[in-house]
Amino acid sequence: MMGREHIRNLLAIDNCEVVAISDTHVPSRAKAVELINGVTQFSDHREMLSAQKLDVIVIATPNHTHLNILNDVLETGLHVLVEKPLCTTVRDCQLAIELEKQTHRDGRVVWVGLEYRYMAPTARLLNEVGSGTCGNVQMVAIREHRFPFLEKIDNWNRFNSNTGGTLVEKCCHFFDVMGLFAQSQAVSVYASGNQDVNHLDEIYDGKRSDILDNAFVIVEYQNGVRGMLDLSMFAEGSKNEQEISVVGSSAKLEALITESKVRVGLRANGAAGVEEFFVEQPLGVVAGFHAGASYLEHLAMQRAIRNGTKSDVTLLDGLNSVAIGQAAHLSIAQKRVVQISEVIS
Repeated sequence: MMGREHIRNLLAIDNCEVVAISDTHVPSRAKAVELINGVTQFSDHREMLSAQKLDVIVIATPNHTHLNILNDVLETGLHVLVEKPLCTTVRDCQLAIELEKQTHRDGRVVWVGLEYRYMAPTARLLNEVGSGTCGNVQMVAIREHRFPFLEKIDNWNRFNSNTGGTLVEKCCHFFDVMGLFAQSQAVSVYASGNQDVNHLDEIYDGKRSDILDNAFVIVEYQNGVRGMLDLSMFAEGSKNEQEISVVGSSAKLEALITESKVRVGLRANGAAGVEEFFVEQPLGVVAGFHAGASYLEHLAMQRAIRNGTKSDVTLLDGLNSVAIGQAAHLSIAQKRVVQISEVIS
């Protein structure tokens, strides 16, 4: 599913050609081939790497396969975009970072698919924070109230062992964005959550689904900023799937993602002075499943490759977003505050 979104985005970009695909799942490969005339197909990514002349690899496979595939791709020196989460555990993220260092190539771009920062309302809020509208940021609240996880091949996303857990698999996006707003590193996490509604009766190969479907997560940052995530995976009756609130010493900023609305409320103007306006992606942006964010991500990566600049979203960014999620799951299991240093050591 995500692989096909990447294909559609790449096909819409000038001077970009999809020349090969690899997928171990035959029906998925067939659906991808329908999008591209004459593309070369492989069932093993290693065969593709050795048989084709390539510039960039996009890894959009189940989370628990990322590290092994990265191991093979980084050895080639090719540019690579690896989908979120970077890996399912902090330890595997650290191994990926070490591997990137060991196989370093000047000019190589290694990018993590944390594209929510490119959604138009979120990007506008980041610009407002960067320009000082908010003053000193103190609080960041992100709410995602949405539908349950979609069905994936062989139901791999029904188990924490494959995904890293919901707060890694899904919420690494939000912890990435939260850190950008906080402009600091997370130091501690406290969370409460459970699997209360979804997938309770689902059993695969004798194993019951164990993925969390709701949580509150509080994150404290080095600079004193506090962040909160409010997640529900059984809240289809929501007008906005995602909402972001950033409150600082001078203003409150809000983004209503589904409606593409942004609100700016200066403290000096009170409630009556709150401005609300639509923020949309520029004309020509391919919307896809992520409101154009994946398309813009590819454009940004293409620019970095051509200009010889660094990745906007690094492996370290990927690690940090996974670390908060892993710490949150540990906090839920042990019912205590967890220091980030406990999971990053």
